[in-house]
Order: sequence, then C-alpha cells, then structure tokens
Amino acid sequence: MQTTSDVIVERLIDNGVDTIFGIPGAQTYALFDALARKKASLALYVSRHEQGAAYMAYGYAKSTGKPGVYCVVPGPGVLNTTAALATAHNAPVLCLTGQVPSEFLGAGHGMLHELPDQLNTLRTLTKWAARVNYAGEAGQLVDEAFRNMLGGRIQPVALEVPMDILGQACAGESSSPATQAAPLSPDLDKIQVAAALIKSAHKPMIYVGSGAVAAATEVRMLAEKIQAPVVSFRGGRGIVSDDTPYGFNCASGYRYYQDIDLMIGIGTRLELPAFRWQDGVANHNMIRVDTDPTQSVRLRGDVALVADAQLATAAIIDALDTYEAPEHREGLFRAIKDASYREVQRIQPQMTYLNIMREVLPREAFLVEEISQVGFASYYGFDVFAPRKLVTCGYQGNLGHGFQTALGVRVANPDMPVVSISGDGGIMFGIQELATAVQYNIGVILLIFNNGAFGNVRRDQINFFEGRIHGSELRNPDFVALAHSFGAKGYKSKSPEHFRALLAQALDEAMTGPVVIEIPIERGSERSPFEFMMPNNYGR
Repeated sequence: MQTTSDVIVERLIDNGVDTIFGIPGAQTYALFDALARKKASLALYVSRHEQGAAYMAYGYAKSTGKPGVYCVVPGPGVLNTTAALATAHNAPVLCLTGQVPSEFLGAGHGMLHELPDQLNTLRTLTKWAARVNYAGEAGQLVDEAFRNMLGGRIQPVALEVPMDILGQACAGESSSPATQAAPLSPDLDKIQVAAALIKSAHKPMIYVGSGAVAAATEVRMLAEKIQAPVVSFRGGRGIVSDDTPYGFNCASGYRYYQDIDLMIGIGTRLELPAFRWQDGVANHNMIRVDTDPTQSVRLRGDVALVADAQLATAAIIDALDTYEAPEHREGLFRAIKDASYREVQRIQPQMTYLNIMREVLPREAFLVEEISQVGFASYYGFDVFAPRKLVTCGYQGNLGHGFQTALGVRVANPDMPVVSISGDGGIMFGIQELATAVQYNIGVILLIFNNGAFGNVRRDQINFFEGRIHGSELRNPDFVALAHSFGAKGYKSKSPEHFRALLAQALDEAMTGPVVIEIPIERGSERSPFEFMMPNNYGR
C-alpha cells in the first residue's frame, strides 16, 4: 500500500519534476523517505539553510521556465524561505511543507514548528496555497498546484501536509500530468484599436518584462515591423539581444524615451518608465499586454490587452500586415546605443569589471546578480544575448539572493557557465551554501566584490545624513581562506587584468566544482550606479 508521500512524489514526477531542493525534518520524514525510494527519478539537493533551498528552486525555475520545487519543515523552516518565495513572484516555484499533526491544527498547544496560521501566511506570498486534509486528496491537490502555478500569470504556489497524513496509507490513484488551461487569447476588437494607435504613432517604444519571455520571437518581429526599440530592465533583458540594433537597456532606453508618442508594454509593470522616468504621469499613448488584469488597473493604458504575450503580440503583427514604418531607424538605434555605452563607462570601477566579464564569458553564460555596486550596474552595463541569461532578484532587492540562486541555475544548466556577483555584505547572508556547492560539485563561479561596507547604505549616510557613517562599514573574513576551508578553490584578484586571467581560469575549473574570486575594491571608491536607473532623482 502506498502512503500519501508516495502519491505526492509520483505526482511531482508525472508533472515533469526531476529535481527537488530541501532539508529533511521531523514533519517531513515520510516525504523524504518516499523521495529516497524514487531517487533514480528525482534528484535531491540538500541545502544548509532553508532559504538556500528556496533560492535554489527559484534559480532553477527562473533560468529554465520549468517548475522549481523545494521542501522544508513548517514554522521556522517555511519562514526562512519567505524572502525567496517573495522573490519568485514571477517564477514557477512550488513550496512543499509539512504541518503539525492534524488533531493539533489551530489548537495552539505549542507543538514543534507550529505557526498560528501557516496556510494564510503562505497565501500572502503565493498565487495559490492549500492543505492536504486527508490522504485521498493529495494527488489531485498536487495537480491543482501545478495548474495554478503554470496557468495564466506564472507565480509561486504552496502545499502543506500534516505529518500524520504524509505517512498514512493511501490507495493508488490513476495519475496524469496536470492539464494546463489554454493560453488567454486577446480581444480582437482591442487588437484593432492597438494597431490603429501604432499606425498613427511617429515614435513608438516597446518595453518588456519577464512576462514576455515566451514571446521573444514575436517581440523582435514587432520591433522590426514598426521600427521601435525594445527596452528592458531586469527580467526582460535578452528578450531582444543586446547585440542587435533593437535591444536597448534602461540607459539607452531613457535617451530615446524623452519624446516618444506611444509606449507598448508587454509582460511588465512598466515601473521604470512610468514611475522612475516620468513620475507616474504618462505624456504619451499606451498599449498594455499582460495576463494579469490588475496590471491595467494599477497603470491604465489606452488599450489593455489581457492576454498571453505571445498570442497578443502575434495578433498585433497580423493586424499590421500592410503597415510599413515611415522610416528605417536601425542606424539611429545603433548610434543611441553607442552613445549610451560611452556614457555608462563613467560608472567606475564597476564597468571595468563588467566589461571584462562580458569579454571573457561565452555568450551562453548565465549571470546572477545581487544587490551590490556591480550588481546594480549590471542592469545596464552587461550585455545579454538571450532571455533568462541575466537572473535578478527583481524588485525585492534582497541581499543573499545571488549565490544561492546561482546554485539552482547551475543545477538546472550543468553544461552552462554560471557566474554569481555578490558584495561582501550580501555574500555573508548565504556563504554556508558553499558547503552545498562543494558537496554536490555545483560549479558556480562566485565573484565577491569586497569594499568593506554595505556600499549603498554608506553612500546614503554620507549624502543625506551629514556624513554620519553608522553601521555600514564591515570587518570581513579572509574570503579566499574561507573558500579553501569549505574545500572550494579560491583566489584574490590583484588588478583588473589579473581578474581577467582568473575568470578565464575559473571557467575551466568550475567544471568540477565552485570557484571563488575575491575582488578588493577601495571603500567608497565606486561611482553611484543609480544615475542610469533613476536619472531624474538618483542622488545616491
């Protein structure tokens, strides 16, 4: 007789899961035992902290589009993953957790790992969350989790199972992968209105976010059709390659933005242009394409297409069948991009290192940024040639994200170089996962830019609080010695050219395990990277 845990594991496999991240504990023993019996089909990576498991699942999901699954104990285990779960707001991540025994749910007896209302806590962070209340519904709830996670706007989900139910006998159920709802088709009348706006525009711009990743081909076709640049900030980078005339980062996008007369937002909140570039007051027409209907309420456009990005963009192209742009702008786009590239070179020393990284790393490499002086600059200072190749923490802006997420990216893409950017402050949020990287031979190249400070905090204290520096300067360990103590390779860069040689060497060495490169930076020497993200009010 199968247990509930066996059914859950089988349904994970049926839904295409081949990897799971997590840490076993009292309330999930039965589930991990079921995983042990299916280890040939479902690889397990055990992290050293619950947040590491969740970030790895996020990296796995964000870099592939496939579901990333993690399993942790309830209570403090779940709470330790919430920063990562919030970061995964636009990624297919499943949080699988235990619960106290059914008879004690909500009783407040102080059972091990009990939370007052864990399920509703999870519901504030996910698209859908549920509890398995009896053994016979476990399989269908796993399927429902996948339907909700992958249908419509892709977002994380959660499923909790009381520990007694995990071990209960459960009759075998016929299983099949969860059936996904058909992609949402656009309103064809609204497509015609959108096409009319495009035809009447003299200077359109396309702005994309992570919701447009699956529509990369269509977005490029639309850009060429209407001669508009495609601007991206974080999640949309690489949807149109930066080495084409049409692929604009936020720095070159702002140069073009000043006098546009139409904004086409596809799979994005438009936060940067709408609120950073113009303070929320649009001076142009706007078309919005998003599967989430609330986005068109939060920022109203002239046309709101609540639809799948790929289907909607293709429909717009069809509606423009006979349209020809009034002028060919590729030369103009290249000139703007070249001028922007020259401008951002003043962000030093960050751009020196980002330029070297771009020259040394192969096109297919993944870069996982983290909130740091170099990480911020990578949003516009590192060319991206394909979707998903720049993995960020998005608007959460959370320290500790980078290295842990990068491990999941590498697990999902074992044949691709993966480079993680961290500052000396952020890396200490998750340095323990270097043990995980060594144990499983996860070959991430970890770059630690060490300026002895929380750099942004220190700059703000100097600029806005009369120079009173308090709590922002750090005393760090010897990062190279620390890497060696974990069993990883570790090096310290002596100069930019030395860094170039070390990075090239690390590409080979990372085939068999993690490599750490520390890059010392003089404290306070970095120019603010915000100049090209918040040009109207960067002040930092």
